[in-house]
Amino acid sequence: MSGILAGVRIVELAQWIFVPSAGALLADLGADVIKVEHPRLGDPARGLRTMGFGGVGSGPNLAVEQNNRGKRSVGIDIKQQGGRELLLRLVEGADVFLTSFRPAALERLSLDVDTLRARNPKLIYARGHGLGVRGPDANRPSYDMSAFWSRGGVAHSVTPPDAERPVSPRPGFGDHTSAMNLAFGIASALFRRERSDEPSVVDVSLLGTAMWVMSSDVVYSANPDYDPHAAFTAPVMNPLTATYRTRDDRFVSLVMLQADRHWADFCRHLGHPEWIDDPRYADATLRRENAAECVRDLQQAFASRTLAEWKQQLAGLDAAWEPQQSVRELRDDPQTRANGYLTEVDGGGERYELVSNPCQFDERNPELTPAPECGAHTEEVLLELGLDWDAIGELRSDGVL
Repeated sequence: MSGILAGVRIVELAQWIFVPSAGALLADLGADVIKVEHPRLGDPARGLRTMGFGGVGSGPNLAVEQNNRGKRSVGIDIKQQGGRELLLRLVEGADVFLTSFRPAALERLSLDVDTLRARNPKLIYARGHGLGVRGPDANRPSYDMSAFWSRGGVAHSVTPPDAERPVSPRPGFGDHTSAMNLAFGIASALFRRERSDEPSVVDVSLLGTAMWVMSSDVVYSANPDYDPHAAFTAPVMNPLTATYRTRDDRFVSLVMLQADRHWADFCRHLGHPEWIDDPRYADATLRRENAAECVRDLQQAFASRTLAEWKQQLAGLDAAWEPQQSVRELRDDPQTRANGYLTEVDGGGERYELVSNPCQFDERNPELTPAPECGAHTEEVLLELGLDWDAIGELRSDGVL
């Protein structure tokens, strides 16, 4: 499993969450991901702990660990001529250049596609950006909340029309979704180059990912009568596709699209077998005609027990239903544990858990190793490039490292 991308070298010049987490996914699969960051400032995501994210005290910075596990870090000031030359030397031996820098910044630093391909003609050039590399806003600064959540239409669609303010995104929601797309693109480009010897330029944006996530809404919106908020106010048509409150103010979600198939067994598990042949509810058409009354009966039924009691009561029901869980409950969910969706990492004497790579091969998860400290592998990587200790010392004295 860990060797699927063994032998692939990725030079990552990226910050924050989106693009670095794509690099982490590829490192999980065995790629040698070399993270290039400023030798003294580092990736600004390392400062997220000061905003209340990433853990507390002297423990691991989980924001950095989740998105940078398994990489090597090289501290280079690429704005200096000597630092830029070191980066180009790294690119010469790489399979992929992965970056989150905006097009204008890459042009200004002479790190555009043509310049890097002049040093490595077979280089796969992968960019993760906010709003795409073309158009009037290609160089606008972008983050998950601005490009994906707001401009991408997600916030508008998930916020009820009568809400006082838009629904806020969860940390890294669009970043991690976009990272999967970018990792997929890079893997596809590696496959293409393996088959055809042709390198690719791979582009993934937060805005483009938002459109893919919202693609059903986007294509339906071509109909001028389509209202993405209709679900908030429309009456329930199928009472078995709805959410119900339990006695302890928790919720159970039912998604039984083939309602007639499940109705009888559902009623038995609910403790109301008399509803099976109730003339009001005997089939989907009747339940739709009497939906308001059916929903009221189901609301009263679910309100009679706690969520824990319903989880036990419905355990044998062969239909789609789930409890609405908190993320803390999700950590201990038996399915989470059985499938290895959390992986324990040994961070040098301190153990902690990270969310695993969602893609498994041969029913195995990759082993995860800690994220590097800023510049932790500088000497190691430069020695691999052929520099000697005197040259490394001179670069350090010049402030390049």
